[in-house]
Amino acid sequence: MIGHLRGTVIRAGTERLLLDVGGVGYELHASLATLSEVEPAARSGEVSLHVYTHLWSDGIALYGFWTELEKLLFERLITVSGIGPRLARVILSGMPPPALIATLAAGDAARLTTIPGIGKKSAERMVVELKDKVQELAAGLPGPAAAGPAEGEEELVSALVNLGYKRPKAERAVREALSDLPDGAFHEVLRASLKLLSAMG
Repeated sequence: MIGHLRGTVIRAGTERLLLDVGGVGYELHASLATLSEVEPAARSGEVSLHVYTHLWSDGIALYGFWTELEKLLFERLITVSGIGPRLARVILSGMPPPALIATLAAGDAARLTTIPGIGKKSAERMVVELKDKVQELAAGLPGPAAAGPAEGEEELVSALVNLGYKRPKAERAVREALSDLPDGAFHEVLRASLKLLSAMG
């Protein structure tokens, strides 16, 4: 199994990239989040990617990830009934890993349906099957205090905006959540913010 590759990007599109590793070209499927990191890094030289090797009846497919966190989340997503590697890639393109982890941990199935290709039933299955499994990933997310109050608050607001919330409401929810959880970890404050936003309507 291939678990990691380092090489030069030959080309990159919206769904995959071609990586030259010692003269051999490896085609890797990747999320928009990973591809957005690969493009600027490729201009500076080689890039390093975590890789998931998917074996199936018609052959082999490689999936590349900029961070180990994204790969771990991908591996959990494909354990959900009805979600294969292709749909998992789409899900990771529709929501940044930290926001997706917090949404799953909060059990917010409605927010998951905003991701293209995810309907109500799929969202509910994801919550039921992954809510407990993502807790260890959520615990590894950095807390706002680690980056400094202002920077940590902005990261939280950005995560909520990425989830589709309007910035003014997101800022209000984050401020209220931080007042209740001043020393809370990133995922804890984000989860509290999501609950406050749900209550706001």
